[in-house]
Amino acid sequence: MPLPASRLLLAAFCGLFALQAGARDYRYSDAHLHYVDFFQESEGMTPLLEAMAAGRIDHVMISGIPVAKKWHEDEPKRPRYYAGDDAGAYWYSATDVFVAEAVRRLPAEQRERFHPFLSGFNPVDKNADAHIRRMLELYPGLWQGLGEVFTRHDDLTALTYGDTPRANNEAMTRVYHLAAEYDLPVLVHSNITSKRERNPLYLEEIEEPLRNHPHVRFIWAHAGTSMEIHRHQERLDFLLSTLERMLGEYPNLYIDLSWSVLRPYLLDADGKPDARWVKLVSSYPARFMLGSDVVGRFDNLGSYMTDFTPFLDALPEDVARKVARDNFLSVLPRKRQAQLRD
Repeated sequence: MPLPASRLLLAAFCGLFALQAGARDYRYSDAHLHYVDFFQESEGMTPLLEAMAAGRIDHVMISGIPVAKKWHEDEPKRPRYYAGDDAGAYWYSATDVFVAEAVRRLPAEQRERFHPFLSGFNPVDKNADAHIRRMLELYPGLWQGLGEVFTRHDDLTALTYGDTPRANNEAMTRVYHLAAEYDLPVLVHSNITSKRERNPLYLEEIEEPLRNHPHVRFIWAHAGTSMEIHRHQERLDFLLSTLERMLGEYPNLYIDLSWSVLRPYLLDADGKPDARWVKLVSSYPARFMLGSDVVGRFDNLGSYMTDFTPFLDALPEDVARKVARDNFLSVLPRKRQAQLRD
């Protein structure tokens, strides 16, 4: 039996919408990229630039890794990752020099695409702000943010020598005051809970600085999650409602949707977008950004970004383009934003 004209029109409209959604051609900003790995090694700028070109990535946040993994004399084989064995890690400030010199050697037209964040400081040392200030003076005009600051970070916290870092300790309070002074956003890794607890055990550690430093733009790495948490808990049922409340209460909170958030939150087991997360991101269209979180190797950079395509396609197109590219640029220092507009 022939379909009514109204249903035919609706079917044609839906088909056209699907075609248009599938045809979206995104440009990206990577809001979370590490130039070096946990051994302070990198493939270098040439592979990074090639990966950016192949992945349609216009801008990247580029940072070091604030710790170095030790190769212990009791280990016959050099580890390949911080969790490769039980040897410790230590705070390593030279990581920022590697980033600074790599960016400074670029041609001017390429340098404009990189946004260095300073990370090589110990977040439990009240001298940290003094070190940051020295680096800002040593490389004037280079640094555009702070982070990724490692506070609560799964097994890495236990492996790193010294006190347990918290996003709300005295040392970090001094860092936040400096960030406000220099108009620098702060990317913080602060797990919302432990591997075992099925409640937001450490939430106050990130919520207190959000509340006490309203003039600082905080980017919450991985929305407080991690792959190690997911290995033990699979999915944090309280995460969505917690983010919804916090985004309403703290206009200085931004969310980094790097790879550990993609699954099991943004996309389900079949790769389909979760409607609840689509609604949340659409409700706060300027507050979410994408990150690859690659560490020193860049061959998969483009695929990490395009993996978000099904979720982006489920968003209104203007929101999707903000999340994919523009929202990261909007949290940079205001002087830098003005230069980008010019």
